[in-house]
Amino acid sequence: MERMVGTVVRGIRAPIIRSGDDLTKIVTDSVFLAAESEGFSLQDHDVVAVTEAVVARAQNNYATVEDIASDVRAKLGGETIGVIFPILSRNRFAICLRGIAMGAKKVVLMLSYPSDEVGNHLISWDQLDEKGINPFSDVLTLEKYRELFGCCLHPFTGVDYIDYYSDLIRGCGAEVEVIFANDCRAVLPYAKRVLTCDIHTRERTKRLLKAAGAEIVLGLDDIMTASIDGSGYNDQYGLLGSNKATEDKLKLFPRNCQPFVEAVQQVILDKTGKVVEVMVYGDGAFKDPMGKIWELADPVVSPGYTAGLSGQPNELKLKYLADNDFANLEGEELKAAIKDSIRSKKDNLTGSMASQGTTPRRLTDLIGSLCDLTSGSGDKGTPIVLIQGYFDNYISE
Repeated sequence: MERMVGTVVRGIRAPIIRSGDDLTKIVTDSVFLAAESEGFSLQDHDVVAVTEAVVARAQNNYATVEDIASDVRAKLGGETIGVIFPILSRNRFAICLRGIAMGAKKVVLMLSYPSDEVGNHLISWDQLDEKGINPFSDVLTLEKYRELFGCCLHPFTGVDYIDYYSDLIRGCGAEVEVIFANDCRAVLPYAKRVLTCDIHTRERTKRLLKAAGAEIVLGLDDIMTASIDGSGYNDQYGLLGSNKATEDKLKLFPRNCQPFVEAVQQVILDKTGKVVEVMVYGDGAFKDPMGKIWELADPVVSPGYTAGLSGQPNELKLKYLADNDFANLEGEELKAAIKDSIRSKKDNLTGSMASQGTTPRRLTDLIGSLCDLTSGSGDKGTPIVLIQGYFDNYISE
């Protein structure tokens, strides 16, 4: 019978991962047990993906607010610090801010508006238009912001992040001043030492601030890049990609992921003779059309993956072929013509009209989105995702 199923995605249940666990063994054992339980076999080009959270947990990659404070104080001087462009998140940023505030006497908190970098809105564009505010040029004090917009609660969390962050800073013993701007250089009249907290635009922000005369410019990726008294660290991303673990401790983004993914691949090859691809995934890089939140607070979707996941898809758009090249064909004749086109397609379809509309993203970003949506971030208990048939196409048997 002709094959009728394409890509299959399974969330794989696993034990609760603790610091120091042998994650390679846990992952491979869980995949083998799932295959036995559900009656499927691993195949070449299957993808085993593991969420970054359990990788970091197994690595014991944690830091405390005191560790952060120590690093901030050493690198930024411990006086007045401009903290700019943070995302609005109790899970992602609040505990980082506690450590930052503990390492300073005063924090000038500059928030982007109407939303943060990943789409959490303080106010709406309609509110800006109504008040005649230009967010690309206008710098607002807290008093002016409150006069214009009053108290606005986040629609999902019910939190006024301005008060929440301000109270948090004061609670750590630092003075706070809040301003609103979208030009990073607007902070310089208030603070010459700046910690920029944006994720994907951080290099441009650093460049502009340095050129404008800032004394010290660092990003979150420059904090916790080495161990503080035995703490965890991430030499590449620092605090970027971190999450709250407890009220006083956060889990950093995992480091050294490449040896892990290659070890998982090797164990599966040794046991099954099949070459699977393996990746570590974080946020999936998709945008919620209702809430406008862009799901990419991690610095990258995948901090480690095997070689077969490099590059991007090289696919033909079947509906383009059906509506254009073979518009006069039907049934089996159409099916045969499309299959012939797939068999004879070039290795690089960049610029080809027949590939227009296919998603021009890297494989790791596409697969990471699929994994993130599959595993979720709640209580599903499936930190491992197995994908089969992802690299198949219409002619695969």
